[in-house]
Formats: sequence, C-alpha cells, structure tokens
Amino acid sequence: MRRLRQASRRRWRPAWRTAPLPRSAPNISIFRSTSASGSVANRQAFQGARMAKVAFLGLGVMGFPMAGYLAKGGHQVTVYNRTAAKADEWVAKHGGTAAKTPAEAAKGQDVVFCCVGNDADLRSVTTGDDGAFHNMGKGAIFVDHTTASAEVARELAKAASDKGFGFVDAPVSGGQAGAENAALTVMCGGAQADYDRAEPLIQHFAKACRLMGPVGSGQLTKMVNQLCIAGVVQGLAEGLHFAEKAGLDAEAVIDVISKGAAQSWQMENRYKTMIAGTFDFGFAVNWMRKDLAICLDEARRNGSTLPLAALVDQFYAEVQAMGGARWDTSSLIARLKRD
Repeated sequence: MRRLRQASRRRWRPAWRTAPLPRSAPNISIFRSTSASGSVANRQAFQGARMAKVAFLGLGVMGFPMAGYLAKGGHQVTVYNRTAAKADEWVAKHGGTAAKTPAEAAKGQDVVFCCVGNDADLRSVTTGDDGAFHNMGKGAIFVDHTTASAEVARELAKAASDKGFGFVDAPVSGGQAGAENAALTVMCGGAQADYDRAEPLIQHFAKACRLMGPVGSGQLTKMVNQLCIAGVVQGLAEGLHFAEKAGLDAEAVIDVISKGAAQSWQMENRYKTMIAGTFDFGFAVNWMRKDLAICLDEARRNGSTLPLAALVDQFYAEVQAMGGARWDTSSLIARLKRD
C-alpha cells in the first residue's frame, strides 16, 4: 500500500518540478480520464508541492470561479479582464494580482489560462496588440478554455510553437454551476507532454479531464457535446409541450419517465423551469447559437450532415426574435407555447 501511495504521488508531481518533457506527442496518445474523486485527490496532492505561477485571462461567469480555484490551490495567480473592475473584484476576493493587459499578465508565468467569448476575442488576447503571446516565455503552456473553432486552435498552436511554448485547447462543459463547484468536464487537444503539465492544474476546477488527440481535438469534442445537447433540449421541449396539450400532469410524467431510457441531465435539471417558463438558469441562447455556428461550419469542412442541428439553430433564432437572446437554452419550449 505504501508503494502504491508513493507511486501515486510521483505520478501527479507538477512537471515544473521535473526535467522538461519532449513536446512532440507519441503516435498513440495515452488518454487519461479522471473521476470526481480523483480530481479531489489531485487537488490535495498539490498541498506541500511548490506551486506554479499562472495567469488567467477572462473573468466571466466561468473564468472568475475557475481562476478562484487555482488561487485556493495555493498557486500564484495573475488575472486579466477586459473590464478592469472585474479583475479588481477578483483580487479583492482571492488575492493575487490584476494586470492591465494580457501581455502583462502572461509575463514570467508557467501556465496561462484563458476563457473568453469567441474566436475574435481569443485572437485579441493572444496575438493582438498587448496579447499574451508577446510575453510568454519558452517552455510555458497556454491553456485555452474558450469554446472556439478547431481552426483557431490550430492557428494559435502554430504561433505558440514558433515562439517556443505549448498550447492546449481545453473547452469545458458543465456551465456556470460546474465552474462554481469545481465540477467541469474538460476535453483537451494538444501534445501529450503539454497536456501532462497542464492537467494537474486543470484538476483544481474539473471533475473529469481527458486528452482527446492533437490540437483542435478538444474543440471538436466540444462540438459533439453541443450537438447532443441541442437535440436533447428540443426533444424535452416537445415532450413537455405535448404532455401539457394532452392534459397530463407534466411533473408526474417526468417523475415516471426520468426513471427510464428518456432520462437526461437536461431533464433532471431543467424540466421544472421549463414548465414554469423561467429561463434564467445557465447557458444563454446567444452563446448556443455561436456554438452551433461553429459546429455547422466544421460540418461543411468535414462533410458531415447535421440536419437537426441546423433546424434547432433556426429555432433558437426564433427565440432570439422573441426577446430571448439572454434566456438559457431550455427556452426552446417558449416558441412552442407562444401560440
């Protein structure tokens, strides 16, 4: 048992405490999936270890708590946010330092994390004027949690490689609640060596983290995630609408069918608010349409056929026209109830 514990400690030692690893990924990557209990163990394993110097760019509803967990883990955190008052608020709550630009935040850091809105925002904080890439040192790692295109991930990975540092695309799933409760699922793309250095830090705010393949694979996996969610939410909206029109007790219906094959996260977490017609609980329609646009663009590149995604995207456009741009994605039921 003692040998097993010693082996576990050696496995999760941060890479900046060991000899540098080669950046090239092996032909067959060894993917690692971490359970919720493993995530807790990994965060605990950091106690007593020399902590990393990290930056976090973007302190929205996701980035603010994610950066907070890095600070709670004992790491030296510098933050940047486009609205400086938000960075000041974060420092007042968690300590650390607020930087005036992404470049200032990135200087001298072991790892730079990022979670911003879209491809344009991502380019702005990386390669734009005062972007982080201008100040990142050789051997550092840039970890991008933005839901963006695989194309921009590959573009930025090339720019990072040219400057001598690593890049991991690492979009997340779990929403604001997942970020606040350190329960995010993180899907990553990049070289194995870069991932191995980044993963122990990611575990501070994740319940699961896995390397899916080379750069861009994390974003492609997130696209699959969003495609599946779109179909499930539309099906749930239609089911609840049908139940109400049929004169059934919708809550009783869900109580029964959620015990069978129809069960889903969306059903468990959104059916009550969908019945009540309140849509203030999560990922906004505007952002879902952005994500579906990324999926549909990628589908045109790889030749896949996504008729349901295209249809649901238009349904979300109707919700926007109803004034629901900031409603959460379960608001698809609103367009069915409007008549």
